[in-house]
Amino acid sequence: MTSDALQQAADLLDQADALIIAAGAGMGVDSGLPDFRGDAGFWKAYPALGRAGMAFTSVASPATFHQDPALAWGFYGHRLRLYRETQPHAGFYLLKQWGERMDHGYGVFTSNVDGQFQKAGFDPLRMYECHGSIHHLQCLQPCGADIWSADGYTPQVDTEACRLLNAPPTCPRCGALARPNILMFGDWGWIEQRAQMQEKRLHALLRKARRPLVVELGAGTAIPSVRHFGQQVIQQHNGRMIRINPREPQVGGPRDVGLAMGAMAALTAIDALI
Repeated sequence: MTSDALQQAADLLDQADALIIAAGAGMGVDSGLPDFRGDAGFWKAYPALGRAGMAFTSVASPATFHQDPALAWGFYGHRLRLYRETQPHAGFYLLKQWGERMDHGYGVFTSNVDGQFQKAGFDPLRMYECHGSIHHLQCLQPCGADIWSADGYTPQVDTEACRLLNAPPTCPRCGALARPNILMFGDWGWIEQRAQMQEKRLHALLRKARRPLVVELGAGTAIPSVRHFGQQVIQQHNGRMIRINPREPQVGGPRDVGLAMGAMAALTAIDALI
């Protein structure tokens, strides 16, 4: 990695009036979280599902909640506990400091459902979690549009079998099985009102900014939600980009910077030049 590219990234930060953080699964790797890169990576994290030959797309679906609630909640319950126990790495705090120094502050667009930004102290009103959050629940049916906090539920999971041991959460309105308020594969029942409100607030910030800078972290091309968002900021809001990705760092032109590094290493190196 050339020092010129790092210096160019530091210069882009100095010129920006709003920091737009766009984060994919790779953002959490330095905190010790799995990024489920392909079925091999998924099965390494969940050996029981590997033995059963169950792909991520199969487990992470409303159909599994209907067919085998103990398995579905074994998987999501394990993730919920993992995310509750995980501490955000130092890079989160650097991003927050950079954003707070800018004229219009920061906004966060993330496909992650782990709540790590909020845990690092980011303002929940500046977040757009485009796939929802594991820290919020909804009715599986759904019987209505209610979304509520998962804070009152503590899953007990047999990690070897990936199965829930205690009772699953239920809908306070109708008593049916509850599920995470996450957009899953083959999902027609996701209640998206919370995410829609987040989206409106982030776009209001972008309308105020004149020189927004997207810092994209750990977002690949396999599920390109985060990349598409960053490109919209560049095209529609005269934005610039720093793309941090150890495997796919390429950017569209000389105005932007691509760093083939992990999130924490890149953020630390840039911060040393500010």
